[in-house]
Amino acid sequence: MRQRRLMNQINVVPYIDVMLVLLVIFMVTAPFLNPGTVELPSVAKSAQTPEAPLEVTIRADGSLALRERGRAGAPERTVTLQGLVPAVQEYLAQRPDQPVVIGADKDVRYERVMQVMDALQRANVRRVGLLVKPAPG
Repeated sequence: MRQRRLMNQINVVPYIDVMLVLLVIFMVTAPFLNPGTVELPSVAKSAQTPEAPLEVTIRADGSLALRERGRAGAPERTVTLQGLVPAVQEYLAQRPDQPVVIGADKDVRYERVMQVMDALQRANVRRVGLLVKPAPG
């Protein structure tokens, strides 16, 4: 009489079958699930009007100009990269929270924009942003 050997391996085929069936069910039902919508907070009009920013313009030839956007008829000052920081600090001495925006011609290399941003960051200018043209429509 022959003795039966005990089988000491787990048969994983049924588990794989169940997982494949669950995978198919999830793939079929996933398009019907609505993703959660994010409710963004709304802000009422503030009593304080936002400050007009100080605009640093980078022209196509790489030259820099500085202009205060809020003042009508404000002159545009042509500055160098080395002279930009003292000129901006001069403006910010009067209004420390005034934002500074950088507007560049589309033909300007991004490296030049980064140089201007880096110079302003090293000068501890807190509110720096990029000026963009709104999309039509």
